This record gives sequence, structure tokens and C-alpha cells, in this order.
Amino acid sequence: MSERRWTRKWWQDAATDGCSPLPTRVVSNEEYLPLPETPEQARVAAIVAERAASHARRLGMSRRGFLASTSGMAAGFLALNTVFGRCFEVDPVEALEPAAADARRPAGQFIFDVQTHHVATPRQFPWLLGLRRAGRRWNRELEKDRGTMEDLYLGNYIKEVFLDSDTTVAVISGIPSATDAANILPPDKMAETRDVINRLTASERLVAHGLVAPNKGSQDFDEMRRQAADLKISAWKCYTGLPLGNPPRPYRIDDEKVAYPMLEASRRLGVKNICLHKGLPLLNGVEEYWHPRDIERAAKDFPDLNFIVYHSAFHSLLPLLDAARDEFRTSSRVDWVSDLCDIRQRNPQLTNVYAELGATFGQMVITSPMLCGHVLGMLIQAFGADHVLWGTDSIWWGSPQWQIEALRRFVIPETLMKRFGYRPITPDVKAQILGANAARVYGIDPDAHRNPVPADYISKLKAAYREEGPRPSLTQYGWVLEG
Repeated sequence: MSERRWTRKWWQDAATDGCSPLPTRVVSNEEYLPLPETPEQARVAAIVAERAASHARRLGMSRRGFLASTSGMAAGFLALNTVFGRCFEVDPVEALEPAAADARRPAGQFIFDVQTHHVATPRQFPWLLGLRRAGRRWNRELEKDRGTMEDLYLGNYIKEVFLDSDTTVAVISGIPSATDAANILPPDKMAETRDVINRLTASERLVAHGLVAPNKGSQDFDEMRRQAADLKISAWKCYTGLPLGNPPRPYRIDDEKVAYPMLEASRRLGVKNICLHKGLPLLNGVEEYWHPRDIERAAKDFPDLNFIVYHSAFHSLLPLLDAARDEFRTSSRVDWVSDLCDIRQRNPQLTNVYAELGATFGQMVITSPMLCGHVLGMLIQAFGADHVLWGTDSIWWGSPQWQIEALRRFVIPETLMKRFGYRPITPDVKAQILGANAARVYGIDPDAHRNPVPADYISKLKAAYREEGPRPSLTQYGWVLEG
């Protein structure tokens, strides 16, 4: 690690003119260690840069203009196919004719992103800064950084999620903390964001999570009642591995003394959706409590509640890359996704457990499409296509549009379908994952009328933005390793 330097992804892109229609390295939201750029990702980046230069000249565009176009996005997927084999449906003509790339885009597709974030102004990452402080040992430039994160505030959140992507409805989410003052986005701020955006758009575009931490003790149950009654939240976000309370300790969701009173309270309050951070162990948490093993009993005991497993319990990327390069001939296990799938396969009646893709899909699809295909195939095989939910962990990963396009175009490798019996991910399956499943879970009508150009600030902003020409940021706001 001493040879690696932490840096903000957008810093690096600005300094190197390395903006790309899709990221070519894993980006961290500071909850987990990012993977250094792999040799394959470096090849993808080089191919994208080369084609951007040649295609931009041919089309009479600037390099940046080409990369921001749908043809630039197509060039990114062609580069991934060149390095990894055919994993994305993309025709070479799309990289040269924007109309051909535009024609592939489904019109009016309902997309419901159940994992998005922004930072409440002027909060400055009180506890997440721990990883950044550690990074200062490896990059002296971070000494200059005081944690001002304007790019994560509400205005940019609106631009990245609702102006620069096809996202229809999103969930604003957060992380429980010891105190409200130490929270990057407290429940009141999430509800405020929801209300602002829904009022400005004159339609339901955002849903808000509430935050719950039963390991804090009885005071958290009073807070649950307040959030449900006053903030009208639609789900709880739980981090079982975070040691909170006095004394600080993590908890299991099947703990009858700690978690079950919270689940019973949620039932009484009419909040059915329990969203659990599992996998991607947080550095300041207790690893074993991020494992999904505790979901099995809780889901049995509370069949009327939905248990949504965030990140699909995916543990980490690096240990799986060699197995993916070997196309999983030696071992097919994926920590802890395999354990989660085993739970469902042992208990086919547990139809109240769902797998969510935020951060997991994003890092897999740009690092190892083979691994991505294995995980998606495994989840759909175990849970059914109707129990996998779309999430992007944006805006840490920038605009969610590149992830949306990646799933729309993704093809499970033929070798995996033959070896494991996975079925192709059809457009209908992708439509379920991208929006229909979450709409059912959250009780939102995907066919409800949503004014595309409401007479308010957001519509005027969007109209002016489109008239001037879209300017996607082509970057991400999380952290990467360089060096």
C-alpha cells in the first residue's frame, strides 16, 4: 500500500484529461478500499483514448464532445469487448454515428435506482474522513483537502441523476451514525431532499430512506416513530456491522433482544422495507456482522417485511479476479454472494428477500465482465429475475447513466451459461431489474404520469441545460488508488 496514493477521481481526470464515458477503475465511496487499476482496465482506457481522438476528428467534434456523446459511450463498450470478449451488445457503427447509438436507447423505460446519495450542505464527512486521513500517508496532496464536497451537494445530485441519466425515480439513502451532527445526510435532510425534488418536478421522483440503529438502545425507537410519522419515510437503512450505542457494538438482524423489537416496531409503523448493508465490509465496522447469514431466520420470522440485501452481500473484488480469468473452472464461489444465494435455495418460500446491485454491479462490470455475468446469473437463478433490484451508489460513481447503459447492453458470457445453466438476460429481465421490481416493492406505479416538463425551476433548468447542450461531467466523485 505504501506505493499507492489516494486521490479523488475527479482530480485525476481534470489533471490528466482522463475523462471517459465510463470509469476504467474502481471508485470508492470511502466505505471500502478501491482496487488499483488492473492491466485490463489500463488497456480499456488506452483504447478509449485512441478511439476518442480518431473518431472525434472524423466526426468534426472535440474529444470531450465525442466522449460525452452516445457514440462515446458506445466506444467505451467496444473497448471493453476488445479486451474482455463480447460482453456488451454494441455495433461498431454506433461509435461513428450518434444516431445509431441513440436508436438503441429504449424510449420511456422506467428506471428506479434504489441507492443514491448526496451530502447535506455544509456537512463534511465527519466519520468517513478516517479513510481519507489514512490516505494522506500516501498522497501529500490530500493535506490540502479539507473535505469540502460541493460536487456531492443537492444541485449536482439533481444534475447527475435526473438531468444526465434516464433515471425515473430514485431512493435517497444514508448511513446511521452515533449522533445527528456526525451524519453526512441525516433523515430530515433526506426527507427535505425528497420534498424539494418532488415539489420542483411536480411528480414523485424521489423516495426517502429512514435510518435506524437498534444497537443504540431504546432512544432509537422514539426516533423511528418520529421518522415514520413526521418524515413519511418509505424504508429503513440498517448497518448491522457498525458498532454504535453505549458500549458500541454491532448487531445481527436476527437478534431477538436487539433487532426484533425494531422489526416489530417497523411492522406497527407500516414500514415494510428493511434495507441492510451486507458485504463490502466497512473499515470501521466488524467484518463478521456484514455477512448475510443473519437474514435467513429474520426473514422467516417476519414474512410480512421485505429484507433488501444491499450490494447483494458481495464481499470484495480482488480475491475473485484470478478465478474469473479462469472462467470459474476451479471454483465457482463468490464470497458472500454464494452464501446469500444458498439461503434462498434452502428456503424457496423466502420470497421476502431481495438482492440489490449498488456498487457491486458498477465495480464488477468495468473490472471483470466475466465475474459480473457469474454474479448476475447466480442471483437471477437463485432469487428469480423479479427479486433483483437496481442500485448504482451514485453520485459516488458519477452520473448513473453509464451503469444503466452497461446493464442494457450486458450479455452473460456463453461459457457461463453452458457451465452453470444461466439463462440469457433478456430485455424483459433487464426491464424488471432496472425498475419494475423496485416499483413493486415500494408500491410505486411505474405507469403513473410524471410531467416531463413541469412548470417549475427544475423543468426550466433542464430545458435551458438541453438547449445549451448536455455537458455530462464524465467523472466520478469517489476515490481511487494511483501510483
